[in-house]
Amino acid sequence: MCQHQPTCPSAEAIDREAARVIACFPEQGWSLLCNGVIVFEDTGELLPDGSSIAPHRGPARHALAA
Repeated sequence: MCQHQPTCPSAEAIDREAARVIACFPEQGWSLLCNGVIVFEDTGELLPDGSSIAPHRGPARHALAA
């Protein structure tokens, strides 16, 4: 699917979020990547096969300082 050089990570790759954005809908809170993954504002993902990845945010920066 990806025509970029170098090729973006596939939807099955661990670094799939590094693919380029080809459509962005910030008012709706999601973007489509060139590998077919839909990423949501809350860091959740919808993969091309219909499976989903739960949001995976890390701890807040101020929590790390405490």
